[in-house]
Amino acid sequence: MTAFGGRGVGGGGGHHGGGRGFAGPQWEGERAGKGTRTRNLRGLIALIKPHRGRAALAIVALLLGTAASLAPPLLAREAIDRGLVRHDTGTLVLVVALFLADALLVSLLTYAQTYLVGWVGQRTLADLRVRIFTHLQTLPIGFYESRPTGVLISRITNDVEALDSLVTDSVVTLFQAGLTLIGAVGVLLYLDIKLALLTFCIVPFVAAGSIWFRIASAGAFRRTRETIGAITAYLQETLSGIRVVRTFGAEPRHEARFAQLNEENRDANMRTVYLNARYFPAVEMLSGVALALIVLYGGYQAIAGHITAGTVVAFVLTLSYLFDPIQQLSQLYATYQSGMAALEKIFQLLDVEPDLTDRADATPLPRIRGEVSFQGVSFAYRRHGQDGAGPAEVLALDGIDLHIPPGQTVALVGATGAGKSTMAKLAARFYDPTAGRVTIDGHDLRDVRTDSLRSQMGIVPQEAFLFSGTIGENIAFGKPDASQEEIEQAAAAVGADTFISELEHGYDTDVGERGAQLSAGQRQLIAFARALIADPRVLILDEATSNVDLHTEGRIEDGLRLLLAGRTAIVIAHRLSTIRQAGRIVVLEHGRIAEQGTHDELIALEGRYHALYRDWALHAVA
Repeated sequence: MTAFGGRGVGGGGGHHGGGRGFAGPQWEGERAGKGTRTRNLRGLIALIKPHRGRAALAIVALLLGTAASLAPPLLAREAIDRGLVRHDTGTLVLVVALFLADALLVSLLTYAQTYLVGWVGQRTLADLRVRIFTHLQTLPIGFYESRPTGVLISRITNDVEALDSLVTDSVVTLFQAGLTLIGAVGVLLYLDIKLALLTFCIVPFVAAGSIWFRIASAGAFRRTRETIGAITAYLQETLSGIRVVRTFGAEPRHEARFAQLNEENRDANMRTVYLNARYFPAVEMLSGVALALIVLYGGYQAIAGHITAGTVVAFVLTLSYLFDPIQQLSQLYATYQSGMAALEKIFQLLDVEPDLTDRADATPLPRIRGEVSFQGVSFAYRRHGQDGAGPAEVLALDGIDLHIPPGQTVALVGATGAGKSTMAKLAARFYDPTAGRVTIDGHDLRDVRTDSLRSQMGIVPQEAFLFSGTIGENIAFGKPDASQEEIEQAAAAVGADTFISELEHGYDTDVGERGAQLSAGQRQLIAFARALIADPRVLILDEATSNVDLHTEGRIEDGLRLLLAGRTAIVIAHRLSTIRQAGRIVVLEHGRIAEQGTHDELIALEGRYHALYRDWALHAVA
């Protein structure tokens, strides 16, 4: 769990909404049907809609540019039949002038369409990246626990990049090639119907090859998106855990695994290369056959005087306008398949709906006193089975009744899996209970706005997460408008000012990625200061001192007392030395409250807590 004090706690979503766990729509590896693909295209068009004005101008430029590009064959016919054959210099000069004017017009229109399409495409992709990132902020914690971070990164980087070619180059190619193909058919029919019909005999063979290529390449391009996602995910995971890799000397094993993933990606891409190598030369051969037939038959017709030599030349020139677009559209299909596979992955992600959201009638939570109550609370995680098996529920809490008065510190202890962290997350409304309710000051958490709850709550997790930036920026994370004096006071209150003052740049020291420039204890002290500066009414310490050495732990005890003073606190710890001073200690066992009371009361009871404390004492001595 990555959470921070005050307004830095969590996001707008939760985990396992309704206490039922996360069960999103289709995800990696599942194939989308035709209806889904149509829906994805509609979604892409919806992304372009805000920029429809410039998109319309781009289409107009494409129409005019395509029409102008079809003029040269017709001008060539006039140059030959009326200029060269008749030795008419004036006509020849006029046609040459028209050639130059047409070339200038095509150049200007090409510039316009390239700029407009590029502008619309880049704005659309920028909007899409923001939409994906914003959507990721709303998804429940359980979503991230079951999805590799690298795959999510691949969605917003590799897959959006794949869409770049689809919404920019491919859009131009689609319209331009399609319009050119239609225009070429019209020009061929205008020049000579018999020659046109002879040419069209080749088209069914080209169409059959195109259909085969489409069917054969669909799965191949989807596979390339999946393999590049797997590479990104493994790379992110390996780099994040590089210290563990080095510690266990696991570099060869990781190198072998990465090589395997890279090989799978190469094989997927080579499949597309193989298909391209078979299809495009075949189309080239068919266009050559068509050209040979036209030259042969058209030549006989010209010799016989049935058509002019200029018509034959214009017809041969126009053939390129017929077969080149077919090849371009086929190449576009390769890009289209890759882009659609990426779009499918992106919309699968965007289809995941936050399953813990504020109700329509949710009200802002007023300034709270900090009275927390668990009333008959049960909670079950939903775990997905293996090999297609349906989800199974794992009971984490069973009938919890607990009242925490304002300002009291309650410590939760128990074995791993007893339900301690689950209770804390329910209090922060990262989950909703399966049964019962959790209230603060009598307000059911499901009836209040989540942001108004989190703004009055601070969480210091077991592993203090720091963002790239300075120490001062990280302390002020929960209160972005904090003054330098407030930052220094918060650091001093928890004992962090001692080590900060020893750093060369003090509060302006860059902590590095995830706080890598600082020790675990220093990161934890900054997390305490971050929580304190946000002035939360309810504070949750989730194993907050487990990564702190005993010397550092002793140094921050005074800071902790200040941090907890006047606040309701839920403290989770395996180190019983950190919770002996709690106003009440609650012992959890198998999701139930086994016993509760003060440290002295529970020791005298000689029950479960007494055994836990004895084991801890023996371990501490050892």
